Amino acid sequence: MKCKSVYLSVMAMSLVPVGASAARVARVDVTGNSRMDAESVRILAGVQVGDTINAEGVNKTAKKLRESGYFSKIDVRLSGDVLKINITESPTVNMVTVEGNDDISTDDLKKEIRLKERSSYDESVIGADVQRMLTVYQRKGFFGTKIEPKKIALSDNRVNVVYEIKEGHPTYIRKIDFVGNKKFRNRTLRDEILSREHTWWRFMTQFDVFDEDRILYDQQMLRQFYLRNGYVDFQVKNANGVFTPDREYYSVTFTVDEGPRYDFGKLTVTNPFPDVPDDVLMRAMKMRDGDVYNVDLVEETMTAMRGAVADYGYAFINVEPVPVKHDDTHTIDLDFKIKKTNRIYLNSINILGNVRTFDSVIEQLLPMRAGDPFSLQTIEEGRQRLMRTRYFKDVQMTPTRIADANMMNLDVKVEEQPTGELSGGFGWSNINGFMVDAGITENNFMGRGQTVQLRGSIAEYQKQALFSFTEPYLFGRQLSAGFDVSYTMYNYSSLGSFGYDRDSFAVSGRMGWRLTDHWTQTLRLSATFDQNYDLQSSGWRAANLYTLGTNWRYHNLKTNFEQNTHTGVVGNLGVSYTGFGGTETFMRYSADVIGMVNFWSDRWQLRSSLDFGYIQPLDGDYVSRVYRYFLGGESLRGFDVAGVGSRNWFYTNYSLGGLWKLNGSTQLNFPIFIPDEYQIKGFVFMDYGILGKPPRAEDTYCVGDKCRPNYIDQDLRTSVGVGIYWNTPMGPMNFSWGWPLKMNDYDREQRFLLSFETQF
Repeated sequence: MKCKSVYLSVMAMSLVPVGASAARVARVDVTGNSRMDAESVRILAGVQVGDTINAEGVNKTAKKLRESGYFSKIDVRLSGDVLKINITESPTVNMVTVEGNDDISTDDLKKEIRLKERSSYDESVIGADVQRMLTVYQRKGFFGTKIEPKKIALSDNRVNVVYEIKEGHPTYIRKIDFVGNKKFRNRTLRDEILSREHTWWRFMTQFDVFDEDRILYDQQMLRQFYLRNGYVDFQVKNANGVFTPDREYYSVTFTVDEGPRYDFGKLTVTNPFPDVPDDVLMRAMKMRDGDVYNVDLVEETMTAMRGAVADYGYAFINVEPVPVKHDDTHTIDLDFKIKKTNRIYLNSINILGNVRTFDSVIEQLLPMRAGDPFSLQTIEEGRQRLMRTRYFKDVQMTPTRIADANMMNLDVKVEEQPTGELSGGFGWSNINGFMVDAGITENNFMGRGQTVQLRGSIAEYQKQALFSFTEPYLFGRQLSAGFDVSYTMYNYSSLGSFGYDRDSFAVSGRMGWRLTDHWTQTLRLSATFDQNYDLQSSGWRAANLYTLGTNWRYHNLKTNFEQNTHTGVVGNLGVSYTGFGGTETFMRYSADVIGMVNFWSDRWQLRSSLDFGYIQPLDGDYVSRVYRYFLGGESLRGFDVAGVGSRNWFYTNYSLGGLWKLNGSTQLNFPIFIPDEYQIKGFVFMDYGILGKPPRAEDTYCVGDKCRPNYIDQDLRTSVGVGIYWNTPMGPMNFSWGWPLKMNDYDREQRFLLSFETQF
């Protein structure tokens, strides 16, 4: 679209006496206006009756009117002592639309459009809008995109503006090369950056599309990689992206200067605290003399020293590493200077950026309050808490020092994200078979932090409907409460080794509270009304269970939100009583713990878990098979679902279950040759488990007059295996192959296990 220039005419009438340089304005006449009244035009012109104006002033007046953007044509003249302003008003924008875009959403493009509805039509603004939208496309690699703005005239001097987009195809990166690297191969350096060379199987990512911003980020990632490997003088001298001769692809070349590798030299600590032993601080160091220099180890040492000094009661300190570089020996001496600082307090906490979430919800999650001592560690803990809610896409905590005072203001800036989920899914697993489900979940209901969930699923062996509500801050305190209502049908009589069917309606209420920073407790009261069919008893039986229980949970995870990885420990300890006049009376005790450790740039993870459960029948009551423990399938890979443990001699397909269990797993997750952006990991595992004996009434079983002892044991089972985990865009998929190492003759194997679920 060709831009029309605004017509501007400035003339001095012959009525002005020759040689007169200025005239006093007696009147300002405005003509041509239709929507805007004359007085508003005079205000925009900035000229009043009585002002003295000359030819230069007339020109400035016209320029002011032009810059206002309200007029497409302006004519300003001085006739004697009368200033005459003739204008043609710009059309009013009725509607702004975007058409033809497929690869970038309309919402993202409209964020770049400054031309608004009911504003004056301004072609200079439209031109700038086009350039901003083209920049968005170029950052996504669509360099051939063309945008043509069109004006559609309407009545009453109104127009519609349509940005017609013809999207070009994405410009992929064909080749990524490095020049100047001698210590690391090109392949190694390619793995350290985010950009990727184009191949057909990268269709689900955008990392192989040329993006200038990503290339800048790649340079920073290269610097961090070399700094972790001792090359402190490393520089990226140039990073060029050029079209291939056919202009279909980009070729990217990083020119680097590695420099020599440096090691840690002499490591010392300057300690101003006489009651803090130097050897305690030296043990906090994450490196030793002679180790390869690693900037990450320096940061970890600073953090560890702050914690070590804080254990002695000194919370307000700075740790400053002072390097001394020796070019002749290629070593770097480091002296960690610990400095006392004055006690600093929080003056105010300002919450910014939240449109939907209540301030009170955010304040409840923060571990600090106005007036508390200032602590970077506490601030980071608060950021982690806010991010774990998944209410926010990003959380920034910015402290600001108040001049001439030992006070800090803290700005908590949040970027909210959608918290509601309308989902449906299908999948398959060894336990439930083929499954279809749908549900609505809102994790921040009405901005109050409440969770509401309505969900239903239909599977080959199980059907379920669930409604759940959780209030995390009951009465404005850190006291959570909620209730759950569910109906489940288990068709397990033909599945694996369960051999029973169950229809269950359950209602439960719960209340939880925080004990410490890492410990919480939950109290639950539930009523369950069941109809059970057991093949061994050959008939349906009603069962009512009334349960009161409590659970203690330990949660101490450090989360890397960029890579979605965790390091730390999570554990649960529970006890419950089932009775109160129901058909079953027993105590249930449970405990489980999971530990995770990430290493080698958080790409490898060692995960270990242990799970224990025990049912204690009271007053000699019999505990039905449907409420006992079973092992196999996902709980003990390499074995069929409920495929281990004591079995009936007549119904040899079905497990009797056990009154207690102890099972665990150790698994190593590791990257494979497929790029990290596909989130495909390999793993090796070892599972183990012991299933306790069933009640004594199960020792024998009679068929007519023939009674024989059942196969009763509580032996150890173990298995090993390998697998692949793929976190697909539609949902997680898990393949594993397990081989039993220790088993009994009547156990049932299942080497291959597949679990897949998708949501859309």
